[in-house]
Amino acid sequence: MHLCFVDESGTPAKPGRDEPAYFVFGGIVVPEEQWRGLRQKFIGLKRRSGYRGEVKWRYFAPGNTQDQNPMRDWEQDRRDDFRAEILKIISSSRSVRLICGVCQCSLAYGSGVCRTQEDIYFGTYKVVTERFQYLLQDISRESGRFTSGIIVSDHRNSHEDSRMREQHERLLRESNAFASTYEHFVESIFLSPSHMSIGIQLADIVAGAVWRFHEHNDARFIDPLRSSFRNSPAGKIDGYGLARFPKRGWSGPTMD
Repeated sequence: MHLCFVDESGTPAKPGRDEPAYFVFGGIVVPEEQWRGLRQKFIGLKRRSGYRGEVKWRYFAPGNTQDQNPMRDWEQDRRDDFRAEILKIISSSRSVRLICGVCQCSLAYGSGVCRTQEDIYFGTYKVVTERFQYLLQDISRESGRFTSGIIVSDHRNSHEDSRMREQHERLLRESNAFASTYEHFVESIFLSPSHMSIGIQLADIVAGAVWRFHEHNDARFIDPLRSSFRNSPAGKIDGYGLARFPKRGWSGPTMD
């Protein structure tokens, strides 16, 4: 069994708006037998660093002194060092794989692929689910043993959670020759509050790094993670570990 924790970064732009330019869904895939070790490393880092509470990408931003930010009294260098250690935990775990989807919002609206913010949200989520299915197929083929997986996502509110479950179930039900069959998925999506899920917190860091790369052309945080992305036999990340949505007409940055 493989667990795929997902979280988003950024906000889908409204129709007719150019900003934010990108919306990201980040995913971190962990084999069940490796989960405890990854969890212990993360908890150990938080204890050594004197960090108490939920880890969120936005808390690392310069000047973020929100009351709920455990780093509100930290200097920026200390925040950056703590984030670098989190990235190191992710990248040093050889069994961990990253799969992300990124939407260029204006392109999605302009091409007619999306009409609403919700279309952006679920369209970006869809390409992540497809990459998870492909990864499970890869693992099954290499190991000679059928491997299943389940997606764990952040809980929001009752209405949005209901829509998320409906959309996820629709993906599993309405497969065809042009889409993944999701035969390796176990049941429906599992929703958990992010402050109670280390996996979702790590996915938030991954999504934030990918969003930062696309929105601000800043590769400082995504570069340490490159070796963890699902890739082709030739080592290509684009289209394998990071899927662009929509792909045709894309004018933004890409990961080779």
